[in-house]
Amino acid sequence: MVSMPDFITQRKAMVERYQRTGYIKSQSMAEAVQRVPREKFMDPNYMEHAYIDQPFPLPGDGGQTISAPYMYRIFYEPLNIKHGDSILEIGAGSGYGAALARELVGEKGLVVTIEINEITCKFAETNLKRTGYGDIKVICGDGSAGYPEDAPYDAICITAASPRVPYHLVEQMKTMGKLMVPVGNAYNMFGQDLIMITKEMDGSTKEENLMKVTYVPLLGKHGQYR
Repeated sequence: MVSMPDFITQRKAMVERYQRTGYIKSQSMAEAVQRVPREKFMDPNYMEHAYIDQPFPLPGDGGQTISAPYMYRIFYEPLNIKHGDSILEIGAGSGYGAALARELVGEKGLVVTIEINEITCKFAETNLKRTGYGDIKVICGDGSAGYPEDAPYDAICITAASPRVPYHLVEQMKTMGKLMVPVGNAYNMFGQDLIMITKEMDGSTKEENLMKVTYVPLLGKHGQYR
């Protein structure tokens, strides 16, 4: 009989490694990563690799992946997510990112996540329910236009490569709200620019280019493919 890996020890070691190397800077992010069992959001074929620093495939027919663990910090910490915040995630993937966001916003916060691939969406929804995150709102459909029903949001996180900066989503952001998105062609060998947009007090926007990343294409009305 093959024994399962000690995931709790692996998760603790990963968090400590990320804190030591600076990949995780805030205590709230460290605690969120420590609480969410990443292995339960993996495709069962790759579960034993849950704490390896690389992406892995997910069920679905669109090339969806669960990102490398450190990428969630790169997205979430600049967004300055706090208890009580409302978060929109476009691209649910495995549901792992939504679970981390739920830990960051606490019981009084709101997390809405949207996934266009039906197979992947059901996988995320199942994962979230069986790990105790059933209060996260999971929407199966085109998220490229956002989700105005629960707007405005403190933060919007797009986990796929958009062909352009999605300024059409600014109206769904609160004043001083932030949006994170990879911008550029999903098949560019040099990756995309990770852009953070802040909605200023007067309604204008400030744009920051944080780094290069590589993500699958955003699909839907405002995506790479219509």
